[in-house]
Amino acid sequence: MPEGDTISRAAFTLSRALAGKTVRRFRCAGASASRAALAGRRIDSVAAAGKNLLVRFDDGRTLRTHMRMHGSWHLYRPGERWRLPESLARAVLETDDWTAVCFSAPVVEVLRPGEERSHPALARLGPDVLGENFREDEAVSRLRACPDLEVGDALLRQDRIAGIGNIWKSETLFRCRVDPFARVSTLSDAVLAKVVREARKLMGRNSGEAYRPAKPTLAGTYAVYRRSGKPCRRCGTAIAMRRQGEEKRSTYFCPACQETAP
Repeated sequence: MPEGDTISRAAFTLSRALAGKTVRRFRCAGASASRAALAGRRIDSVAAAGKNLLVRFDDGRTLRTHMRMHGSWHLYRPGERWRLPESLARAVLETDDWTAVCFSAPVVEVLRPGEERSHPALARLGPDVLGENFREDEAVSRLRACPDLEVGDALLRQDRIAGIGNIWKSETLFRCRVDPFARVSTLSDAVLAKVVREARKLMGRNSGEAYRPAKPTLAGTYAVYRRSGKPCRRCGTAIAMRRQGEEKRSTYFCPACQETAP
């Protein structure tokens, strides 16, 4: 599933190409004709909200997409061949200079003016880990409010802190030497703040204009993510993977460096 850094990077790229431009043609799978009538509207902005990508128009409407596991946004010049079949296109925005295509996203909807603020999926979001106005203390407070959750699970709760997924959950906790299976109640505010700060730093390297792949390890690749069975680059212990939380999401960790609970 694309995480907040991937969505932030996509929003930046789309904004640079589309913001201020007039929509010449638009189609959206599943949207009613009245909601999808966006031809002639100006694109005001493109922004990320956690794992949601929001295209905002001058009449107050918003195109919301959520990529889940397989969705992606592509940009093409007019007449350029698409890299994926047209049958997978869920939304297509055309301007004079660009065609933006959202492929395979399961969530694609056009929100009415004012609806973005009250939308259930958006209103419940915690502070965006990559947001300009991100408040570390608010994120810590929201995490603290779920004391019985394991911290690896809590970091994935988008109503606690928005944007973190399996990759940066695992990498962040390894960098901070925090047990992914420790209950939030057992961690101090200082430790939670360190975790939040590290996640923001690592994900920030993968987003925005100065995009370069993040290098969170000594060797320049992932420290633990998808390295189950391989030696820890710190201590040599085999990296492990365990399922975590109600959704049984994968968590990668070093049993020695992170002192994982049995």
